[in-house]
Amino acid sequence: RRQKKTASHDVTELENTKDCSWSEKPLFCPSHPTEELRLFCEQCDQPVCRDCIVDRHQQHPYDFTGNVIHRHGDALRELLKSTQQHMGTLEDVLGQIDDMHSAVHGRAEAVATEVRLFASGYVKAIEDHRDRLLKQLEDLKVQKENLLHLQKARLQQLLLDMRTGVEFTERLLTSGSDLEILITKGVVASRLAKLNSIAYNTHPSVDDGIHFSPQERAGQCCGYEVFGAILNKVVDPTRCTLHGEDLHRACQNQLTGFTLLCNDTTGERMGRGGEAVQVTITHKDKRDCAVKPTVCDNGDGTYHISYSPEEPGLYAVCVCVKGQHVQGSPFTLTVKNKFREHQGVFHCCTFCSSGGQKAARCACGGTMPGGYQGCGHGHKGHPGCPHWLCCGQVKESSECLGGPPSDASQRGLLRTVVF
Repeated sequence: RRQKKTASHDVTELENTKDCSWSEKPLFCPSHPTEELRLFCEQCDQPVCRDCIVDRHQQHPYDFTGNVIHRHGDALRELLKSTQQHMGTLEDVLGQIDDMHSAVHGRAEAVATEVRLFASGYVKAIEDHRDRLLKQLEDLKVQKENLLHLQKARLQQLLLDMRTGVEFTERLLTSGSDLEILITKGVVASRLAKLNSIAYNTHPSVDDGIHFSPQERAGQCCGYEVFGAILNKVVDPTRCTLHGEDLHRACQNQLTGFTLLCNDTTGERMGRGGEAVQVTITHKDKRDCAVKPTVCDNGDGTYHISYSPEEPGLYAVCVCVKGQHVQGSPFTLTVKNKFREHQGVFHCCTFCSSGGQKAARCACGGTMPGGYQGCGHGHKGHPGCPHWLCCGQVKESSECLGGPPSDASQRGLLRTVVF
């Protein structure tokens, strides 16, 4: 009541307003305080008084509030119903989110436990594998050391025996009398000859070829697959061999190749890849002519070398492992001209393929009685199997060795026969 703006307002105790219905009290127009809001302007969508209709809402469609309340109330009730449905859906989603949050937390804890168990087991497996590798390494070291000790003891004993024999023989020759030399000559010579005949290795019986391959599969340990292996094989280039039907020959612009088999110092196959293999193929007459080979590591101790020479002639092929030539390297490669295709037909005989023409000839040199100049089944010169008309070769996939028969007129008479 002390405020100027609210001094004329009616003030009621809160206790007295509990049973009071505000909807029954009339509401007056803010623009026309003496006029009650009993009308509703449809165009402006707001309650108005009679003066408003005459003034600002002239020509606007309107009606009494009691006539439009049902329509607008129904629209509000529909919106209210839809909103309430959304509220229920949102409450359900929020409940699901809370449940999923708890599920994620619980699942993350379970997976974390699995990860810890897996990691601890994996670490245990790696540690066991490490101990196993170190034990294997220790056993291998002891084995090699024992062999070296045994070889050293034998060589030391042989050296001692030879030194004793040499000292005795030198003393005998310098200090002994002629009669003493002649009497002991046989025993001394027999002893020295026996010592000289003893075979011994001029190199250590073992090498230091001990390697660790971290990429090597080592099977399973404690249920986990582990990697890493101790390797004691060392490749010996002098024991590596070359294999292949076309090792020393090739055809121009035709892909060919050969295989390198790597062996260790004992001649056994390496059984693994990873060696440093270098292959060079250079023309002997043309300095700037070289073939770039492709080396494929098969991972089992074998390497396939493929190449395609562009120029015919003689080539020098060098195959090295760890910078040393392998067996048979370097070797000479002969590259022939481009593969010659057959000009004739692959037939059983000239009589059949020419339709019985007497003038038809064949490079096999066969003839038939009755004036036929070509070959026939079972007659003189027939190779006894299908062959090429142009060169007489019996292998269908072979290279032609000669040109077609000299009688060119017969070419039009020849036809291919299915055998």
